[in-house]
Amino acid sequence: MFAKGQTVIQWMEQLAPKHLAYPDDRDRIGLQLGTLQKEIRTVLVALDVNEEVVDEAVRIGADLIIAHHAIIFRPLKSIQTDSAAGKVYERLIKHDIAVYIAHTNLDNAEWGMNDWMAEALGIRNTVPVEETQREPLYKLVVFVPATHADQVREAVLGAGAGAIGNYSHCSFNVAGTGTFLPQEGTNPFLGSAGKLEQAEEVRIETIVPQSIRSSVIQAMLKAHPYEEVAYDLYPLDLKGKAYGLGRAGKLEKEMTLAAFSQVVKNKLDVPHVRVVGDPDRIVKKAAVIGGSGSRYYQAARFRGADVLVTGDVDYHTAQDALAAGIALIDPGHNAEKIMKAKVADWLKAQAEKHRYDIQAVASAVDTEPFRFM
Repeated sequence: MFAKGQTVIQWMEQLAPKHLAYPDDRDRIGLQLGTLQKEIRTVLVALDVNEEVVDEAVRIGADLIIAHHAIIFRPLKSIQTDSAAGKVYERLIKHDIAVYIAHTNLDNAEWGMNDWMAEALGIRNTVPVEETQREPLYKLVVFVPATHADQVREAVLGAGAGAIGNYSHCSFNVAGTGTFLPQEGTNPFLGSAGKLEQAEEVRIETIVPQSIRSSVIQAMLKAHPYEEVAYDLYPLDLKGKAYGLGRAGKLEKEMTLAAFSQVVKNKLDVPHVRVVGDPDRIVKKAAVIGGSGSRYYQAARFRGADVLVTGDVDYHTAQDALAAGIALIDPGHNAEKIMKAKVADWLKAQAEKHRYDIQAVASAVDTEPFRFM
């Protein structure tokens, strides 16, 4: 069985929710070309979409390309099919290949681009280099007959509610008496229409992050025995999990900057790195920002990092970082290619979980524009 395009994108947005993208119109994410109103048999996951990647998509019969970098970044005034970009658009349209972009939402996501890079480099116990948002939290209060309190509580907590810091399945429970008068035409779980009923009930309270609010409520309603469920949902001033740019943390073991540079080169599978700083310097804490993140060297330094790994470092920023006392390692922008296999594996797992016959393929095309002589 094949899935609709919208279903595949729902899986993708579970991994990289769109609300995590930069909160302005500079970032181009989402469907950029084609339609999702079709069956998807094969997905090609790519870092960039160029002519070679489109050729690969046609060759393997891909219906959808999920990429990290946008193919349409600025508003189009025209599409000329004899231009480089126009040829790409034309070929995609002719072969009915849709293109979906996950950019800064994938960067900022929990277990997204920067977590993958941090894991590869041995950076542990990470925090965002620069926090961009915290997830809103809600207090769910639901009233349940005592006989079904365990059932409803397990459903709510099993759906992901009740996380406080490093603790899960947190709730507060108070026994009490509920009263209700079923009206004509009702089919009450307890009592009968027209008669005031008293019931031993439990008030269950727990914390619900905004991202799973709907699924928690659905799980609660499904498990609850009442025809009409009494529950409240309160927005809280408390904020939940922090999301943001990059990751900073402690290295698994300290080493020299020169040795860590080799780790970066090997683990990110790049032929070349540029290094700013004393090669003999000992580094204990490191930060990583996929893509172009050198302007955040001060934020990385504030997080205690001895070195920041990021691409596209310019001359003057390198000078400023050196003066500020933080080392830089530049593996290039193409180091983000780590996302190809990771996203493909995620989609394969979702397809298997939901029993869909879909192939997810990591692009084999090298889109690195630089050659190192």
